[in-house]
Amino acid sequence: MAKKSSWWSRFILLFAILAVLLLLAFLHMQRLAKQPLAFSADAVFFTVDKGDGLNKILPKMRAAGITQGANWQWKVLAMQMRMASKIHVGDYKILRTDTPSMLLHKLAIGDTARVKFTIIEGWSFKQLMQQIKEIPEISDDVSALSADALMQMLDKKGIHPEGRFLPDTYFVPLSGKKSQILLEAANAMDKALADAWLARQSGLPLKNADELLILASIVEKETGVASERPQIAGVFVRRLQKGMRLETDPTVIYGIGSTYDGNIRKKDLRTLTPYNTYRIKGLPPTPIAMPGTAALQASANPAPGSSLFFVANGKRAHIFSSTYAEHKKAVEAYQIKSEK
Repeated sequence: MAKKSSWWSRFILLFAILAVLLLLAFLHMQRLAKQPLAFSADAVFFTVDKGDGLNKILPKMRAAGITQGANWQWKVLAMQMRMASKIHVGDYKILRTDTPSMLLHKLAIGDTARVKFTIIEGWSFKQLMQQIKEIPEISDDVSALSADALMQMLDKKGIHPEGRFLPDTYFVPLSGKKSQILLEAANAMDKALADAWLARQSGLPLKNADELLILASIVEKETGVASERPQIAGVFVRRLQKGMRLETDPTVIYGIGSTYDGNIRKKDLRTLTPYNTYRIKGLPPTPIAMPGTAALQASANPAPGSSLFFVANGKRAHIFSSTYAEHKKAVEAYQIKSEK
């Protein structure tokens, strides 16, 4: 009986020791999980490639400067969080205030580090490339290229670059390249333009989708109030149908180019360029800016009406007129008055 009691006592003692060790290990893991990584830099970066598991990710983390905890502890923590098989591919930015559990959570939900870039409606190709050059975080594989070489890189050889990139917000991984932004924007414009052309009104004085893009770029540059896009498109469509010149200042400005100083002079209106719609009939040879989806749709489905003229009212909107006499009065009332 004494031997049995002694064995039982030792078993209880071993069980208690084991329980204490497990508790200590659990508490240690909890402390590791919640303790900030506190490396020397403000942030470190590493990339998870396709097929990477923790065995491949941990060396990348160590190389980036994350030395906290043993590898087995990270693996146990990942098992506890049930995320070891839920790791997403991408570039990761880890802050020194992040904890191991926060890091693993980022991997599990795919909280990758990406560069955000927005193309603004009405930008010219020149403005777009200037802004692209100023992105410091990703590899620049486009700034040194000519426009022709760039379009060839984007598999659009022989296509003029103006207007060919859809205004929107794009995201690129930190390990990506600037050409990825342009390729995505160019493909998005192709789709938006094709959709607008497919859904166009019948009877438009446009030969193809490229002419729709040109018209939409003019509408974009003339629009100060978004709701007026269909009306402005309607004016230009009716002028084209009647064989009238478009007589729109943004095309003149585009034709002037880099020497434009903010003023359009009478000599500018008289100077013949391919873009001076006071001198040429029909559309200019290329778009003059990047039109957004709304401008494309408005140009494909312009508002009905009889107006053939419009003038700015000084509040970004316009006064529309059906006759030149009405238009002349509007010019005298709003434009000439505002210049005094």
